[in-house]
Amino acid sequence: MPANTLSFHLKELMNADLISQERSGRNLIYRAQYDRMNAVLAYLSQNCCQGQACEVSPEALCKTC
Repeated sequence: MPANTLSFHLKELMNADLISQERSGRNLIYRAQYDRMNAVLAYLSQNCCQGQACEVSPEALCKTC
């Protein structure tokens, strides 16, 4: 993945508070915020899937399959 693409996605994840960043010398260390990610998944499961399992069939993904 190109560095500028990765930087863009990491910045967006940080803005959403789904990851944290720590500087160690010249390196940046990114860590997942699992409690926040689990909260997003719980919200989506409850409000988008009406509490049902969110399963997608291969046929739904590929219209020409």
